[in-house]
Amino acid sequence: MQGIKILVADDESRMRKLIHDYLMKEGYEVLEAEDGVQALDLFYQEREIALVILDVMMPGADGWTVLREIRKESSVPVIMLTAKSEEEDELMGFDLGADEYVKKPFSIKALGARVRAIIQRTNPTAAMERLEEGGIVLDKSAHEVRINGNPVELSFKEFELLQYFMENEGIALSREKILNNVWNYDYYGDARTIDTHVKKLRAKLGEAGALIQTVWGYGYKFDA
Repeated sequence: MQGIKILVADDESRMRKLIHDYLMKEGYEVLEAEDGVQALDLFYQEREIALVILDVMMPGADGWTVLREIRKESSVPVIMLTAKSEEEDELMGFDLGADEYVKKPFSIKALGARVRAIIQRTNPTAAMERLEEGGIVLDKSAHEVRINGNPVELSFKEFELLQYFMENEGIALSREKILNNVWNYDYYGDARTIDTHVKKLRAKLGEAGALIQTVWGYGYKFDA
């Protein structure tokens, strides 16, 4: 997600580091603020922020104040973090224009899933450049593949093959069709070369390799 900036504002340094490290691993560019005043300063300085993650209870200016100021001039998506569980606080957050409301303690992977959903919904370019199925994340622009956050080293052709499978999720693909689309029409090799590449790709994907299913006598299907 190169070029996708996320602002994280929380007065707890450990919480900021947890969120920062996870989102950086996912490929985002992360800006950090330790209080509401710094969060607003960064927001006004950095005009291409795609998402803001705000803690409610912060010194200087709390999350509600920051959200009010942001909404005066921007509709950027905002996720609110809070240790409170009162329904009134949650409703106030939505009334002020928050997009998501996450209660502490939370699963960092669950927060990451919400971040991805919002980015893909509000940033069409990012959605087009990123494929996610069955725990596999394929980033076209960065030419990277990750499984549950862990990088997977693929050759150029293996990357193209996985991309073609994921773009046709749930569709049975003949060996000839795969050959024509991944190797191009001017490739005159034996279509069985697909079997060799699929075998190597499955091995590199580990348990996720099982998502590439064999359609006997025909070809393959990627089914998440």
